[in-house]
Amino acid sequence: MTAVQAGPVVRTPHGAMRGRYERGVAVFRGIPYAAPPFGPRRFRPPQPPEPWDGVRDAGAFGPTAPKPPYSDAFAHYLSDPVVPGDDCLNLNVWTPEPGPAARLPVLVWLHGGALTRGSSAVPVYEGHAFARDGVVLVSVNYRLGVEGYGLFPDAPPNPGLRDQLAALRWVHESIVAFGGDPDRITLAGQSAGAISIGALIAAPQAQGLVRRAVLQSGPPEASERDKVRRMVRRMATRLKIPATAEAFAAVDPELLLKTQAEVGRLSSPVLGGPAFAVVVDGDLVPRDPLAALIDGEAARGVDLLLGWTRDEYRLWLVPGGLIEHVDRLGPVAFAAAMARCHCGHEVPRGYRALHPDAGTAETVGQMVTDHLLRLPLHRLAEARPGSSYVYEFAWPSNLPYLGACHALELGFVFDTGDAPESRKLAGEGGPHELCEEMHGAWVRFAAEGEPGWEAWDSSHPVRIFGDGEPYTAYGPRDAELALWSAESGAGAPPPADGASAARGRELASAVRRLRRTVGARLH
Repeated sequence: MTAVQAGPVVRTPHGAMRGRYERGVAVFRGIPYAAPPFGPRRFRPPQPPEPWDGVRDAGAFGPTAPKPPYSDAFAHYLSDPVVPGDDCLNLNVWTPEPGPAARLPVLVWLHGGALTRGSSAVPVYEGHAFARDGVVLVSVNYRLGVEGYGLFPDAPPNPGLRDQLAALRWVHESIVAFGGDPDRITLAGQSAGAISIGALIAAPQAQGLVRRAVLQSGPPEASERDKVRRMVRRMATRLKIPATAEAFAAVDPELLLKTQAEVGRLSSPVLGGPAFAVVVDGDLVPRDPLAALIDGEAARGVDLLLGWTRDEYRLWLVPGGLIEHVDRLGPVAFAAAMARCHCGHEVPRGYRALHPDAGTAETVGQMVTDHLLRLPLHRLAEARPGSSYVYEFAWPSNLPYLGACHALELGFVFDTGDAPESRKLAGEGGPHELCEEMHGAWVRFAAEGEPGWEAWDSSHPVRIFGDGEPYTAYGPRDAELALWSAESGAGAPPPADGASAARGRELASAVRRLRRTVGARLH
């Protein structure tokens, strides 16, 4: 009997799948949850896959969504496998006990990558440890870039987010056969995956599908529609075609990806250029997700685990030597940061007073990190009536200059720190005890709703995962966030008087200079 014949067989709504037993865990890869999003389905909401007869092999990862490769500067730190093929709307399941009797907690993982890169095939996301510890792990592929988040007059918005909703519905309907409990689904993601989760748990169509959610280094947010339109228009200008889905669908796929990469090279979080993003669409995303979660009825029964890494910005600035370059830019960098964060001079002055030895890049990076991540996640924890648990990942990478950077915590959450792809960020010799602590917290949250420290309340508990034993810090420990509230009205833009308008033009000029110089080094 061959290994394929001996593998576990599970029936999905569209046909039977045969997986593999690997290290005592049943693994099913490349399960289609929707039809290939090409041909007449391109730029359209996902449709159910065609049913199949017999038993389909689920031994290998399915195709990944079309995406440009990382630049050399980022590929040194981040892995992004490519699996060719059109059937890219697929997912993977790791389970310790396939079969309807088990009823185990489920964690559904949405990968990051700025909605333009990444996939469920990244080895850091290998789900064995979760299944080993009694949690069914599901990882999802979804459309990326212009295919998933382009904004066109002749196609519905947010098809990539609609893919994620289709996958979540598939899990809710199908996971019992894999040993999961549809009433104990935790939706988890990092960076763009976390932003997607914020939109999904706020979406009317997703209410009741999720019991808990984990937002790692990504807040609930929707981007300005014009920001996404600019990406599409710039691509159309380069391609010399109309900015319509019909015209884009006729372009050679490789040329489309090349053009997307060229136009998107200034889309780093620090630079704030045009980017593909979730937008308010009046349907799946009827309003800003953060507002819906704070002052609306959305996701009222959903427990939250929210957090960030201490030095998020270092992954955005270290590749290509940008730390040193931004330090040299000095006032131009500060002006660009003020424009990015909608604040006045008081905020950078406050940061420099708190950290007098910090360079320009470090100060600017912390400003942007607070503005984009820490402040909105604090607001979410503070305003919601349900249970929210907040953490900070503070262990510094063993590689030079990275510190506790964006995405570094992933190998610890998945307990895949020994994988070469995790060591690209962490270096050699990451602490196994920290893997056990972080992974254990995520397992407890998925299984029980409590990761192991107090829920957010007036004492502001934040779990710190760093060197040594994790500990909980209390109180208004973030002086930078206090500065935001006191000096900039939590990021509110200044009044539009004549002086402000002149200052705005000055800041806009600084932003353009910074984008040109920094973007050239990233490309």
